[in-house]
Amino acid sequence: MASSGPFQLSPLSELNFPGCPYSVSVLKVGYCHPQQDGTFKADGSITLITGHNDNNILVDTGGPWDRDFLIKALKERGLEPGDIRLVVGTHGHSDHVGNLSLFPSSPMIVGHDMSQGDIYTPNRLAQGDAHIVDEHVCVVPTPGHTGQDVSVQVTGTSVGTVLVAGDLFDSCCDEDSWRELSVNTEMQEVSRQRALRTADVIIPGHGVPFKVLRN
Repeated sequence: MASSGPFQLSPLSELNFPGCPYSVSVLKVGYCHPQQDGTFKADGSITLITGHNDNNILVDTGGPWDRDFLIKALKERGLEPGDIRLVVGTHGHSDHVGNLSLFPSSPMIVGHDMSQGDIYTPNRLAQGDAHIVDEHVCVVPTPGHTGQDVSVQVTGTSVGTVLVAGDLFDSCCDEDSWRELSVNTEMQEVSRQRALRTADVIIPGHGVPFKVLRN
């Protein structure tokens, strides 16, 4: 168990969080491993949100090397890329948005950009306002790691509110290591504290989901 101020963070073995009307499943747990030559071996988490009326949302698509894995993971759940109704890229790094081309007709939110095909839609994510998908799902600005990070909040699951957080959190036990990769540590700290106050379970960009315990 790790701690962050008044919060205790407990890693979870579960990757599937059923709910009504939405369930959340981690298709791939991301990782980030420093190598002896100073490089990093990394890949981002891939998360599927399944809802009523086939309202399927994919959060982050992994790196280009994950293409076959992602197609197979969707097929195992009875889905094709065309069944995804919204694709969210939490930010623009290659290990998170490497397979956007699998979803050419799906609406997309990548950072602060909202588009479908070559049509871009004005929005207020850059002004700090959430984009409401419906009463249970919203895309919230969580800047810091980059200037345009977003996370996806899902309410009503078996564990309460789940936040698919991208690299807002590297992992449950990132302590201060996240600061090395942050373009704005002060802004990211604000985003992290807000997430810890509002989410019951957080899915980080490079580790297993973790539960937030409040003192």
